[in-house]
Amino acid sequence: MNKKVHITEVVLRDANQSQIATRMPRSDFEDILETMDQAGYYSMEVWGGATFDSCLRYLDEDPWERLRFIRSRVKKTKLQMLLRGQNILGYKHYSDDTVRAFVRKSIENGIDIIRIFDALNDPQNMATAIDECIKAGGHAQGTICYTISPIHTFENYVKLGKTLEKMGCHSICIKDMAGIMSPQVAFELVSALKKELTIPVYVHSHSTTGLGPLTLMKAVEAGADGIDTAISIFSGGTSHPATESMVYALQEMGYDTGVNVKICSKINEHFKPVQARFLKEGGLNPSVLTTKIEALNYQIPGGMLSNLISQLTAVDKLDKLDEVLVETPIVRSDMGYPPLVTPMSQMVGVQAVTNVLTGSRYKNISKEVKAYCRGEYGASPAPINKTLMMMALGNEKPYEGRYDDTIEPEIPAAKKYLGDLAESEEDVLSYVAFPQQAEKFLKERRNKKALKVTYTIQEAD
Repeated sequence: MNKKVHITEVVLRDANQSQIATRMPRSDFEDILETMDQAGYYSMEVWGGATFDSCLRYLDEDPWERLRFIRSRVKKTKLQMLLRGQNILGYKHYSDDTVRAFVRKSIENGIDIIRIFDALNDPQNMATAIDECIKAGGHAQGTICYTISPIHTFENYVKLGKTLEKMGCHSICIKDMAGIMSPQVAFELVSALKKELTIPVYVHSHSTTGLGPLTLMKAVEAGADGIDTAISIFSGGTSHPATESMVYALQEMGYDTGVNVKICSKINEHFKPVQARFLKEGGLNPSVLTTKIEALNYQIPGGMLSNLISQLTAVDKLDKLDEVLVETPIVRSDMGYPPLVTPMSQMVGVQAVTNVLTGSRYKNISKEVKAYCRGEYGASPAPINKTLMMMALGNEKPYEGRYDDTIEPEIPAAKKYLGDLAESEEDVLSYVAFPQQAEKFLKERRNKKALKVTYTIQEAD
């Protein structure tokens, strides 16, 4: 019997986040959902990451309603989301009551699998979300964010995997957000984890450096239980290896993916005009479709590189990009080698740009980096540079213990503030996660309903 390899299709979350900044509205995919449900995917990543923020900020959509709609059309395939541990879907740490309620409501609204990660690989920052996911009957997938540094060794990665298994995780994912994990490293790391763990191991990588397909193939050869891929029209570049190509190659090698390539072809045909529209209207920058080999040197994910270019272009300093690329790993080293994933990628990137533009390292330090030095994001992988600590905090002492224990419950105050503007617990959670965007959305929703009632009365008259 052929070995089964699970395929997770990511076009509705990470692929469109990586290529078109998560600007895909529900109207672009609602008619293909039932077909996608027939493709034989193990799961579809449809929520989490930046989708929540983008729905409220740019798409005028209720992210919870978006999830419920997907669930109503996808009956057979597991629905998956990405959660930033104690950061949930935002950019700071939230109170435990918020994290628990968010996880519970995500599962109630249709999520089956929650991939839970922390930007610092700090298990303490994943503990509450993992615990609540298990209690709510969801599949808790613990995550190892892959990065390269003197302290990110196989030994430490395996140690983290074993810790996550002991915490109750049902599976483990190696998350290579920058596409910098080489095929050989993937083979050796998956082999090491499979030797020590009893739970399944999944691998997530990007095509940013061109290594993605090779890395996933070697991961499967080492025993990986599943991989993430994107339907071909939204694959490659800063996105992921193509679903159809990986399925074809794996099936030729004797692996059973369960995926029907004929149905994949229909899915791809549906998304071709979607991609063409974004390309025509400027929502898809052709640069994200190319291979960024420099990421192997600077370890900068595609999305982070785009942000750096955007920041420098906004102040007419794009000529400083090479200096910023050199400065970025220096800042990362000074900050204790955090993996470059949200929100750490933003922190490191902004600080590197600031250092270059001011011509002085750490003359101006962002409030987020100060909070990081204070311990508000958890334990840094390695000790933070003493000079940076002094310049960020002065004589102030960093937190000892778990910072999240100092955060007051957020939901009661949010309920009181919103009053009847919130029609559900989901509305309250949207506000806690993104106060400005959610309040604006909820007020506009109320106004639209009031207008609808007015028109209905006028028509009756």
